[in-house]
Amino acid sequence: MLRAFVHPLSITALGALIIVLLMTVFPTETLHSSLRGLSIWWQVLFPALFPFFVISEILLGFGIVHFFGKLLDPFMRPLFRLPGIGGFVVTMGYISGYPVGARLTAQLWEQRLINRTEGERLVAFTTTSDPIFLIGAVSVGFFQNAALAPVLAAAHYGGGLIIGFLMRFHDRHAPLSAVKKSIDIAGGLKKRRPSRIAEALKAMHEARLLDGRGLGRLLQDSVQSALRLMIVVGGLVVFFSVVMEMLTHAGIVEALAEALRYWFGLIGLPKPLADAGIFGLFEVTLGARAAGTAGTGLMHQAALAAWVLSWGGLSVHAQIASLLSRTDLRYRPFFLARLLHSFIAMALVYLLWGWLSP
Repeated sequence: MLRAFVHPLSITALGALIIVLLMTVFPTETLHSSLRGLSIWWQVLFPALFPFFVISEILLGFGIVHFFGKLLDPFMRPLFRLPGIGGFVVTMGYISGYPVGARLTAQLWEQRLINRTEGERLVAFTTTSDPIFLIGAVSVGFFQNAALAPVLAAAHYGGGLIIGFLMRFHDRHAPLSAVKKSIDIAGGLKKRRPSRIAEALKAMHEARLLDGRGLGRLLQDSVQSALRLMIVVGGLVVFFSVVMEMLTHAGIVEALAEALRYWFGLIGLPKPLADAGIFGLFEVTLGARAAGTAGTGLMHQAALAAWVLSWGGLSVHAQIASLLSRTDLRYRPFFLARLLHSFIAMALVYLLWGWLSP
């Protein structure tokens, strides 16, 4: 009976009930936090993510992903134990930011271009902040110091690549996805092997023929798919905005911050950074903003900002979980990778500060 009560679903239901009760007690704050989350989605996330969602869908339809897959296969397999097609996801994920990497990974899994283990490895280190947010919003906007961007970028993206290398040992006995090989011998005579670029162009052409959609239909499907995903992202942003506001008014955020202040004091970190850590636990924008205004010394603030960017916040985790729910990819490896990435990025800030500090 007790075991059933502490089941994760029961805890989730209890938490949802508490949030609903708090919303009835603080209706005005609920409305304002909803509008704030909606504003963040419409003014920041929609224009930043929607074009990338549409473009990535079009590139898949045109076979560009297969072109990069054939081209990058000799590099991706020995380094990350991933097919070359994962190189496209790495590039788009690092340029576009979360949750584009998870979106593309789910699409590759749906097309049977990667298996479950490869998908879990791929999504674990392609869920990163985009450079525009890291440089423009965090370094310039929150810290008001553009010279901070190199150390944040090196810690955040360098930590991501370290996670990618470590994830090659994840489920290492799982088989790799099959690689299509061209026939070199015909009629008893050995043919000259075509160049890798020629093979990549052939793979792109075959993928385009297999897709078969015209440009108009492909563009329409891409926009519709991107809009559906943006609605999910917007709903999660608004939801977590309300949750954070309710937890703040209930005193839960302050209680968590007080516990974190005690822990920070034990390990020698400035206690005022605890508030930024709690905000970053839930939402990356709030956490990065709080780190930039903490006033505890630039190095410690940058280290915590790197932690927040690499952890991603539970709001991003919910977006990733919603994308993975349509596949057989497990959330647990992603969670552990995000946790490890956050501490690696934080440590890299301290290690690189002497060379890249502003």
